[in-house]
Parts: sequence; structure tokens; C-alpha cells
Amino acid sequence: MSRLRIRELVRKEFIQLFRDKKSRQILIITPIAQLLIFGYVVTTDIRNITVGFLDQSQTKESRMLIDAFNANKTFNIIYYTDKPKDLEQGLLKRKFDLAIKVGPDFSEQIRKKKTAHIQILADGSMSNMASVRIAYSSLALDGLNQKFIKELYPFKMKYGKIDARIRTWYNPNLYSQNFFVPGIVAFLIMILVMVFTSMAIIKEREAGTMEQLIVTPVKPFELIMGKTIPYVVIALAQMVAVTIFAIFWFRIPLAGSSFLLLFATFLFILSVLGIGLFISTISSTQQQAMMTCFFFILPFVMLSGFVFPIANMPQIVQWLTYLNPLMYFLIIIRGIFLKGVGMEVLWPQLLALAIIGFIVLTGAAGRFRKRLD
Repeated sequence: MSRLRIRELVRKEFIQLFRDKKSRQILIITPIAQLLIFGYVVTTDIRNITVGFLDQSQTKESRMLIDAFNANKTFNIIYYTDKPKDLEQGLLKRKFDLAIKVGPDFSEQIRKKKTAHIQILADGSMSNMASVRIAYSSLALDGLNQKFIKELYPFKMKYGKIDARIRTWYNPNLYSQNFFVPGIVAFLIMILVMVFTSMAIIKEREAGTMEQLIVTPVKPFELIMGKTIPYVVIALAQMVAVTIFAIFWFRIPLAGSSFLLLFATFLFILSVLGIGLFISTISSTQQQAMMTCFFFILPFVMLSGFVFPIANMPQIVQWLTYLNPLMYFLIIIRGIFLKGVGMEVLWPQLLALAIIGFIVLTGAAGRFRKRLD
């Protein structure tokens, strides 16, 4: 192995990358722009629930119900009607998120010390959002029930109760950005590295420069090193840039070691580089390489725990996640960012990334041949 040949190949690769204006924009601007967009878009925090209201009671108690929802800043009653069909049409046309229907006997049932029923209709086309909105509605109704109990039973009641002292560790305010932004960082690094690496060999073939490499004394291993080192350097630089942006723009706390984060990123990059090189060796054109990349990217994201909990997946699918380097890196990056854990906790994931990276890189290097076919 010649260091001089590898160095010149690396220099050549950097010149080719940054000579193209489009490549410069993709490498420099795209990660920050996508982090900025996805960081605000990918969230499960619900801050505004629009409500349509049908009050057939028109009493003090029904107005107290309206006030209970208006007092909660999460709810915004934007539509009042006296026709039940209007509520159904409003949900159908997505004019509001919840529809609340109060029957004519609502106040009468409460004054008789009976259970009064109201109907809450939620748009279930987005099931996860609907469940959260229903949970918020239940909290608002619980508070109103306490008011009704105090009015109906003005004397002081003493009874034993459970006092739960709840503390949320690692993300006290339960901001979903603190959960998703570190995952977005890993996702962006994976896409950029895989796409650019998958086209590393293809570009030489389509540009007609593979013949020049064939007649040189460059060995296959040296060619692979020369092709991968630039992307390792660029990916690490991108990781530093987007991490700084996540910390200072989104205020995501970095509780752990930044050096451990860089080391884990390096292992993750090796795994992704190996997959990209493998795609490059089995593809004939850049378009084919791009399509093959997306064939890998979507399963990696879906089986990583980025959005959907792995524990909720079928058992056979959970076994497949052990082959996914993004799954291990998400555990590492969230552990370092939010929990501040170190090597003593994350060593199984780091070891798994190292093994996957070694196997994939070795397989890609073994498949590569310095020839045109």
C-alpha cells in the first residue's frame, strides 16, 4: 500500500467534488437547510387544537364547559353551530380537529347528581394525533368535574389519596424536538454519505476515466481508500456543523462527550460508506445507484426507531433491526445528547457499529475489481 498514491487519489477526489458548484451547495448548504426545516416540521408537540362546538343545552353548566376548554391555551374553539350535521361536515373537511356535542339534558343530569354525557368526535385519520387530542380533552374535563363536585358538595371532604411526585428525566419539558433533532442529524449524515459514496465508482465509469485508473499502478484497496477518505472527512465536518447548529439554534442539550460523539459518528460513517461502496459496485449508472440508495434508506429509517418504537414491531421485524446501523447510532446519539452517558453504557452499540462497518467494508472491497465490467 502506497501512502503517496492514496494521498493523490484523495486530493483528486476533493478537487472533483468542490469543482462542481452543485456538489458544493449540496455538501455545505443542504445539511443545515434540511436540519432547519425538519427540526421544525418533525414534531409531535400539539400546541393548537381547533374545536367545533354544538351546545344544545345553553345553560350555565354548558357555558362552564366551554370556558374549561377556552381556559386551556391548547384549545381554540373556532366554530359554533346548532346543527349536528355541521360538526360532521366540519370534521370531514378538516375545518377543526375535535367536535364537541352537548346534549339538551346536560345541565339537568348534573343538577340531579347523575352522570351527564357529552360526545367528543376526533379526526382519526391521523391516529397518533387523535389520541393526544383526546387525552388533552380528558384533562380539561377532569378539571371541570372537580368544579362541579365542589358546587354540588360544598362541605369539605377528607379521604385518602395517592400523591404522585412525577419527574421526567433527560427531557423535563417533554419537547419532541429534543427527541427528533438528534435523529435528524443522524439521518442527514446517512443520506449524504450513502448517496455520494454510491456514485464514487460510477462517476469514473461514466466519465471515461476508469481506463486511466486501470493502466495506473493503483491497487483496488488503494482506490477504495482514496474514494472513501474524502467522504469520511466531509461527513465528520458535516456532523460538527449540524451538531453546533442543533445546540445553538434548537437549544438541544449536549450532556455527554463530544469526542465520544465524533468517534461514534466515525464508526457509523464506516458502515454507511461500506453500503454506499457496495451499491457502487453493483450499479451500472448513477441513476441506478440513486434508486438503489433509496431502496436502502427507507427501510433503515423505518426500522431504526426514529419515529416508530421498535418494541411495537413484530418480533421477526425486531430481529431485522439488529442489521441496521442507523438503529445503533440513534441510541448512541440520543444517549450522548440527552442522557450524557458514556462508553460504559454505549459500548454494545459501538461494538455493533464496528462489526457492521468491518463486514460491509470488507465485502465491498472484496467485490470491487479494477476493471470496466
